[in-house]
Amino acid sequence: MPFDQPSLCWDDNAIVTLDQRALPHEKRRLRLDTVDDVITAITTLAVRGAPSIGLAGALGVALSAHAHCSPGITGGGQEAVRADAQRLAAARPTAVNLARAVDRALGRLPDGPEAVLAEATTMIDEDRAVNRQMVAHAVQAVLDRCPQRPLRFLTHCNTGRLATAAVGTALGTILALADAGKVTEVLVDETRPLLQGARLTAWELAEAGVPHRVCVDSAAAAAMGRGLVDCVLVGADRITARGDVANKIGTYGLAIAAAHHGVPFIVVAPESSWDRSLVDGRDIVIEERDPDEVTSYGEVRTTPPGTRAYNPAFDVTPASLITAIVSEHGVHHASGARA
Repeated sequence: MPFDQPSLCWDDNAIVTLDQRALPHEKRRLRLDTVDDVITAITTLAVRGAPSIGLAGALGVALSAHAHCSPGITGGGQEAVRADAQRLAAARPTAVNLARAVDRALGRLPDGPEAVLAEATTMIDEDRAVNRQMVAHAVQAVLDRCPQRPLRFLTHCNTGRLATAAVGTALGTILALADAGKVTEVLVDETRPLLQGARLTAWELAEAGVPHRVCVDSAAAAAMGRGLVDCVLVGADRITARGDVANKIGTYGLAIAAAHHGVPFIVVAPESSWDRSLVDGRDIVIEERDPDEVTSYGEVRTTPPGTRAYNPAFDVTPASLITAIVSEHGVHHASGARA
């Protein structure tokens, strides 16, 4: 997948992307022919990242529209598409991008399947442009708040082109800074339990030739304490009206550690991740995932039989711990977001 190409696309009545479950060992092409394929890909994290699953959901609506509303097909076509859209939107509940993109694509259904597809592909083009604008703002936000020398970053989960149409959010910002010669090293949180950092972010950084080390999740605070981190950059799956941020589990702890050590903690996320219908983070639905992700590794069980697990996919970081939130519209200071 070249850096300047969309991470997912429409090809002959199917969605084509990389299977993120296979990385970093295999670059496996994934072809999604049905709505059920799309839902499975989203729930199993073959496709992941808030912007990316939103785009996959929109293209999923296009798949359904072509299956049920194409010329010559009889029956309750539009109702079937609406039912598919509900299933797509519910595939992962925390990221607001998914439901929002599905609803937007569904809004073109009265105009026919091609109009739905055109709306979904427009969203892909918009996401690429939004990411470039957002990264430009985020680069400046980092330079305004950090020492004027090559910097050491810490990031969590995966926020690069795998998680978006192209470019990325927080990781896109790091790559842009690296291109400008302003990155000494990136500490990549492994991101337990599914290792999106160790598998995906490390892979993207290696592809780009950026110096990096994988960081044990529980060592991130110690790294800040030892002065190894100049700035923490993360993405977001949902942002409330006052600036509370839902992101991959472990983000909240990073923000607490960064605040304690005086390290800037910057969130980079598109406007589509804001949900201003929610006042604060207590209203965000947090997805809980299969305990087997924690009690086993691969096919090997790592806990005693019968052991239960607490496995939330996300946590919520209060606005008071966030130095700045950056979108394509510029920099939002946490205090301003609260107001």
